[in-house]
Amino acid sequence: MGNLLYTVAVILIILWAIGFVGFQVGGIIHILLV
Repeated sequence: MGNLLYTVAVILIILWAIGFVGFQVGGIIHILLV
Protein backbone atom coordinates (compact mmCIF):
# COMPACT_ATOMS: atom_id res chain seq x y z
CA MET A 1 0.00 0.00 0.00
CA GLY A 2 2.81 2.37 0.88
CA ASN A 3 4.44 1.65 -2.48
CA LEU A 4 1.23 2.68 -4.26
CA LEU A 5 1.06 5.96 -2.34
CA TYR A 6 4.73 6.60 -3.14
CA THR A 7 4.08 6.01 -6.85
CA VAL A 8 1.08 8.35 -6.85
CA ALA A 9 3.12 11.04 -5.06
CA VAL A 10 5.92 10.76 -7.63
CA ILE A 11 3.42 11.03 -10.51
CA LEU A 12 1.84 14.13 -8.96
CA ILE A 13 5.26 15.75 -8.49
CA ILE A 14 6.19 15.00 -12.11
CA LEU A 15 2.90 16.43 -13.38
CA TRP A 16 3.42 19.54 -11.21
CA ALA A 17 6.95 19.97 -12.56
CA ILE A 18 5.73 19.64 -16.16
CA GLY A 19 2.97 22.18 -15.52
CA PHE A 20 5.40 24.58 -13.80
CA VAL A 21 7.95 24.38 -16.63
CA GLY A 22 5.21 24.67 -19.23
CA PHE A 23 3.88 27.80 -17.50
CA GLN A 24 7.37 29.36 -17.40
CA VAL A 25 7.99 28.57 -21.09
CA GLY A 26 4.56 29.94 -22.00
CA GLY A 27 5.38 33.18 -20.17
CA ILE A 28 8.73 33.48 -21.97
CA ILE A 29 7.07 32.87 -25.34
CA HIS A 30 4.42 35.47 -24.50
CA ILE A 31 7.13 38.03 -23.63
CA LEU A 32 8.99 37.29 -26.89
CA LEU A 33 5.82 37.62 -28.99
CA VAL A 34 4.65 40.87 -27.40
